Amino acid sequence: MTQTESVATGPEADPPGTAATRTDAPCTDAPGTAATRTDSPGTTAPRRQTLILTAVLLAVFVVPTSISGTGVALPHIGADIGASLVPLQWVVNAFNVAFACLTLAWGSIADIIGRIRAFTIGAALYAVASLVSVFAANVYVLDAARALAGIGGAALFACGAALLSTVFEGPARGRAFALFGTVAGLGVSFGPSLSGLLVETAGWRWVFALHAVVLGLVLLAVPAMSKGVRETRDQDARIDVAGTALFVVAMLLLTTGIAQGSQWGWASPGVLGLFAGTVVALGAFAAVEKRHTHPMLDLGAVADRRFLALCLVPVAGSFAFVTMLTYLPSYLTAAGGHSSGAAGLIMVLLTFPMLVLPLIAAKLVAKGVRAMTIIFVSLVCLVVGVAGLSLFSPDVDLALVALPMLITGAGYALAAGLVDGEALSLIPPERAGMAAGFLNTLRLGSEAVAVAVYGSLLATLLTGRTSDGIAAFPGAGDAATVAGTAAGGNIDGPAEAVSAAQREGFVDFLVDAYDSAFHTVIWVLAATCLVLLATVALLLRRGGGKSPTAPAS
Repeated sequence: MTQTESVATGPEADPPGTAATRTDAPCTDAPGTAATRTDSPGTTAPRRQTLILTAVLLAVFVVPTSISGTGVALPHIGADIGASLVPLQWVVNAFNVAFACLTLAWGSIADIIGRIRAFTIGAALYAVASLVSVFAANVYVLDAARALAGIGGAALFACGAALLSTVFEGPARGRAFALFGTVAGLGVSFGPSLSGLLVETAGWRWVFALHAVVLGLVLLAVPAMSKGVRETRDQDARIDVAGTALFVVAMLLLTTGIAQGSQWGWASPGVLGLFAGTVVALGAFAAVEKRHTHPMLDLGAVADRRFLALCLVPVAGSFAFVTMLTYLPSYLTAAGGHSSGAAGLIMVLLTFPMLVLPLIAAKLVAKGVRAMTIIFVSLVCLVVGVAGLSLFSPDVDLALVALPMLITGAGYALAAGLVDGEALSLIPPERAGMAAGFLNTLRLGSEAVAVAVYGSLLATLLTGRTSDGIAAFPGAGDAATVAGTAAGGNIDGPAEAVSAAQREGFVDFLVDAYDSAFHTVIWVLAATCLVLLATVALLLRRGGGKSPTAPAS
């Protein structure tokens, strides 16, 4: 039986005579059987839409700001609470691991318990965790609080995107996701600067205090938000506990392996065992999902070539843009001899496109430009831009590298948000949470992988180049130790170990080695982006026609 009814309810509903209608999917209205509601997006009143968008954007800004900005505070945290290196690193790693493990799980849970409820739980967890971080007396409490914040952040990111997909449609959806991408990119881009300012002026605890304040404001908006969301929720579904547990185990093994690879060695039994365990857990996860009535991940959606192709677009951004955002400042200070402040100003060339291009892309789509055309342009920009960064040298004229930096930033900015809206439009509304969770799992998981691969490859190449000539500098120490320190952007430290007469020559030697390793890594990144561009094009060409999972028009 098909049922049609008005969706305009509550004080902010559309006026009489203008209410949109909703056609529910066929369902059995037998006693004890709950129907699946399929509400049309875009029926929320404009004021409610603005409130929901504002709350989601505030939450979305906090998450990437925390990801990119917390590292700035680590030296101050260590000095204040007496933390050693390994537990101090887990202030960052605990958040990233928890986030990567649970983004997909939260998306699926939101489809069952409701996106507003899941979003609220995530905001509450994050706010509480931030308050605990503010008052943490030792690093282990801080590590636990950061893991809890990662769990909340996963809910905010997955459910925030699903909420926008539910509330907006058409050009308004494009603009909403453009803002989503812009704010997320700004959080990643300016997180280190904002955190550094707070650390220098107020102390490291205020980094987490700011997160608590912002999430508190979001929680205050929840009651009004809930009146403006017509959710789709399968009340008969049950949380996929087995699938969720297996996926969390797989992601925990993978991200722990990546996080510990630089410490244990990438070919060590421990790291290889973690990666092997990841493969086993993912295999078991796929087997469970195929048999589950209400799986956490609909493998049919992942099998949709168009959806999978769009989910791969942010992966290219991770390898081209996020790696440069993380490591180019080290190159500028170590090889280029710039101060930290000057390096930060130069990085504006990379991040500036995030301020304007996501909204420009949305306006172009609203005027009739195909979204996929813009997405392909973004991928081409990533390949060309990151290859152009090979023009960098220790004494390069910044005017020469300004263009490739802007092109790389443009490649990331053009697809930011736009790809989310396009991908979620292929998925039925009742599975939007799962789809958003999968997309953001690939996005953030690939960032962790890309950053780890860059760091590992740079350290490996730099060790090889340092080993070739370090014998000429007595007292310099072990090549691997020197290379590891230099890879982190500190060349002056190792230079203190050699005699004053050889110091200048040793610095020149390390700069040349760093520059050579950097350029090799750049070409590896460019090749990776080119492969991803070709893969996306191939998937979209073979995935023509209407998606079997797409909602009926």
